[in-house]
Formats: sequence, structure tokens, C-alpha cells
Amino acid sequence: MTIRELIDSGYFEVVTEGNWGNQRISTPYCCDLLSHAMGKAPEGCAWVTVIGNRNTLAVASLVKASCIILAEGIQPEDGMEEKAMELGIPVFKTNQPVFEAALAVSGPGYLSFF
Repeated sequence: MTIRELIDSGYFEVVTEGNWGNQRISTPYCCDLLSHAMGKAPEGCAWVTVIGNRNTLAVASLVKASCIILAEGIQPEDGMEEKAMELGIPVFKTNQPVFEAALAVSGPGYLSFF
């Protein structure tokens, strides 16, 4: 799945589209500890988290994540949207739990499980 396909899926609300429309998403990655994500998030992942601040953008940039997905109704904190646009990082949000958001990134077939 690419960032563009994720945008077009309509499953997530787009906060910022970023500059990486054709970038492939390698895998979903779920983590809510920034230091852990810095060492473990795989390059190209869709990082699903409940951390909606600018530090999340710094870590996503460092690990070269394809995008950030804010789950469980988390809203981006002040300044996050502007910084994401400046960095070109795609950010999405959803009311879905982290696990279900990660499944949605894995493909539409996984969602029929629920």
C-alpha cells in the first residue's frame, strides 16, 4: 500500500498529506514510547500511536517512517500540523483503536475480520 492509496481509502482522516504520495508503506508499526520507536520502528512503516505532539514528528523523520497515524481519537497538539507540513510528513487520525488502525494499513481484507 502507498500513502496515496491510504489517503484514497477513506479509512483515516487526513491531517496532512505530506510529500510522499507514491511512497510504499512497508508495514504498520504500533508503539507509544518515543525512545522505543527510535530504535525499533522499521523504515517505511506506518507508525500508529496515541502520541500527538511534535516529538512524534522528529522520531518519524529519524526512522524514516512513511506516515504517522494518530489512533483512538487523539488530536494533534498545537504546532504539530504546521511542523508536519513543513517536514512533508503525512499524518492521519482515526477514532479506531491502535490495533484496528494497524490492520487497516495491512489492507482492506483484514478489516472484514471484524
